[in-house]
Amino acid sequence: MKYLVSLALALAVAGATPVKHAHPRGIDVSSYQPNVDWTTVKNNGIEFAYIKATEGTSYISPTFNSQHASAKKVGLIHGGYHFAHPNVSTGATQAKYFLAHGGAWSGDGVTLPGALDIEYNPSGPKCYGLSAPAMVSWIKDFSNTYKAATGRYPVIYTTTDWWKDCTGNSATFGSTNPLWIAHYASTIGTLPAGWKDTSFWQYAHSGPNPGNANLWNGDMAGLKRYTFFYLARRNTLITTLVLNSLAHGS
Repeated sequence: MKYLVSLALALAVAGATPVKHAHPRGIDVSSYQPNVDWTTVKNNGIEFAYIKATEGTSYISPTFNSQHASAKKVGLIHGGYHFAHPNVSTGATQAKYFLAHGGAWSGDGVTLPGALDIEYNPSGPKCYGLSAPAMVSWIKDFSNTYKAATGRYPVIYTTTDWWKDCTGNSATFGSTNPLWIAHYASTIGTLPAGWKDTSFWQYAHSGPNPGNANLWNGDMAGLKRYTFFYLARRNTLITTLVLNSLAHGS
């Protein structure tokens, strides 16, 4: 398997048909990756990309517009994400800020619903000084505001450890919001309460492509359907990532 993946990627770099995988692979990028060669990314077999749009209520990624347009141009399924700062404003305020600066969703068959990146505070208390009930309320405020504007609930990006610590392992969102779990290991591991499976898995913080490496929990047909509506259950479930087979893929 490792040999076949390596051979396929070598052909792609040489300009052959882009690599295809059973589980579509993706990347997420931000202004930390300002010069993405999107054609090479596409030829490496990447099928989707999440791109940072906003953070809090005072930051708009200076690379979002160009990254978004370039990902779309090469044919990647794409969407924006918002890095939350629950300590600076309400969830509704940040959802509106995100929507106004790249986070909107449209059922055009190529746009992913916006993602709420809710995780460890990079510059202060882990849970932003909020109690677990207050954090759940904040996420609900963001989620409901986004849903009212777009008709879709946002994807929730998080880690299981943070979710347990900062929401009390709330099961509130499992039936409404798709999950994008970050877990850098050979298996997905335990999911936050409420979710039976995950839509996306961020399995590595680096690889042969820019940004973080991700997998979609299903096949390409399922990913395309997902751009139109949320599938509560996908037709396949990732449980184990064979790292050797991914040694030269993302």
